Order: sequence, then C-alpha cells, then structure tokens
Amino acid sequence: MDSNQWNRGKRARSTRSERAGDACRETRWSQWMAAAQRGDARAYELLLRELRPSLQGFIRRQIANDAAVEDIVQTVLLSLHRARHSYRSEHPFEPWLWAIARNALTDFQRKRARRNGREEPLPDENALPDGFLAPTSSESRTGRDQVGLSRDLEHALSRLPASQQQAVLLLHLEGLSVIEAAVRAHVSPGALKARVHRAYRALRTLLEEEVPS
Repeated sequence: MDSNQWNRGKRARSTRSERAGDACRETRWSQWMAAAQRGDARAYELLLRELRPSLQGFIRRQIANDAAVEDIVQTVLLSLHRARHSYRSEHPFEPWLWAIARNALTDFQRKRARRNGREEPLPDENALPDGFLAPTSSESRTGRDQVGLSRDLEHALSRLPASQQQAVLLLHLEGLSVIEAAVRAHVSPGALKARVHRAYRALRTLLEEEVPS
C-alpha cells in the first residue's frame, strides 16, 4: 500500500469514527432532553453541562470576542430552557439545538450592526467593587474562568440570605451559566437572576461600607 492509499484509509476511518461519535452524542442528548421533560433535574444538568462547550465552539467560529461568545451561549441556553417542552423526542435533538443557536447568533449580529459606532457600552450593574475577587491558582482551575473570594467578600457574603449566597457562589465561584445555576438551585432562571441582582446590590453596599475613607 502506498502513502496516498494509507492516508485515504486513515481519513475514512477518522470520518467513520466521528460519525459514530456524533451518533452517540445525539442519542445521549436526546435521551437527556426527554428525561428532563419528564422532570429529571439530574439529566437536565448533565445535558446543559455537555452542551456548553459545544455551543462555545460553534459560536466562537463566528465571533472572536470571548465575552460576546458567553453572552450568546447564555441566550441559547435560556432559549432552550424556555422552549424545552416543545422538543419532540421522536425527532433528532441536534438540528433543533443548532437552529436555536443560529437564531441567537443572527440576533446578536443584527443588534451589533445597529449599535456599532453609535452606542457606548452600558455600565455593569452587577459588577462588584475592584479588588474583592482574586483569580484562583492554575492548579485549582477546572476549565472555567473561576475566581476566589477575598476575605472582605467572604465576610460580606456571610451576611446575606442563604439563597443569595448560593446564587453568587454558583455564578462566580463555580462559573456556571444562569441556566445551570438555576437548575442546581431548583428555581427558574428569572428567580436566580433576581437573587443574584439583589445579592450584588447588597454586597456593594456592605463592601463599600468596609472600605476606609
């Protein structure tokens, strides 16, 4: 066998392997989604956890900005969550998912085109004061951009209601998306966002009180 024949055979084997992997993934995602529709929170959490990197890769091929990629991923996961009861398990899951992702990407690109050069970025109402979040060591990272908590932030956080503490920790310490955090907390995404918004406002007040004048 010459080198060209060997390379063609290798590519063919690789393609068959990829197709087998895609088929397994489709089956797994479809089963998890069907289980989630029946109220299986663990299956839903597994699905969301596995979808996130695939969505990031899909969107990053079109958008270079990491912050924008994360915004679009959040939008896709929220749209999926809202439309989850419309999925029919007898149909393939991935075409349904990628249609949602393409719609979110198209909406983002249209909005960006309209505001390009005309609008200033909005202030981040949920930002904590500088200096109260510290990057974790590289050894403790788990693939997400996690941060540690300063001593002042830990103290302020301990003064919040447990539900608000949980919301902040899930989003900022574990790096979960809003949907993933909502599933973990057993609340709706809207309720999770309301909790974390109230927590941010309270933390800003508490932290700013502790900063020496």
